[in-house]
Amino acid sequence: MDKPIFRFIALQEAGDFINSLPVAAQRKIFYTIDKVAGGIKDVTLFKKLDGTNIWEFRIIYQSLCYRLFAFLDREEETFVIATHGIIKKSQKTPSKEIKKAEAIRINYLKDKNR
Repeated sequence: MDKPIFRFIALQEAGDFINSLPVAAQRKIFYTIDKVAGGIKDVTLFKKLDGTNIWEFRIIYQSLCYRLFAFLDREEETFVIATHGIIKKSQKTPSKEIKKAEAIRINYLKDKNR
């Protein structure tokens, strides 16, 4: 495989979410991340949420919709930082989850620039 187009970093809450899932679901999540990092451009897998700086990994496994919220950090090389995840139960992405990801992003960038 060629060099990935980004490095994936899971913050604590995202890592805890992934680790709480069955191993097969974890594998599907990392498979999806690897596809996107390898250059596959598919909004059914990774999509920027309208009007935000937040991106969403979209994984469906055994009829469950998993979502990992993330943002980009492009200072030296491109990183995709996962903030947290949910099992999605409705069509629309809950706005409180988007706001949570935005708040984590702001705090991450503030701490980084100290």
